Amino acid sequence: MKSVKVFGPGCKRCETTAEMVRAAAAKLGVEVEVEKVTDPRAIAMAGVMSTPGISIDGKLVHAGGLPDAAKLEGWLGV
Repeated sequence: MKSVKVFGPGCKRCETTAEMVRAAAAKLGVEVEVEKVTDPRAIAMAGVMSTPGISIDGKLVHAGGLPDAAKLEGWLGV
């Protein structure tokens, strides 16, 4: 199971990003645990300067704006 964190204040783009992660994981048949991180300090400590941000298994892979669906699938690929 992959651990995915979506960093952001809880805005619409952050919600959409979390849904995109779930949809891509379902398409690939990958089990994911999606955690939303809304604490500004935790977001900054993760190195996210622009939200939404995404980390997969502890590695920051995206920050700022909605992720590209194809890239998202690549990050989640096994």
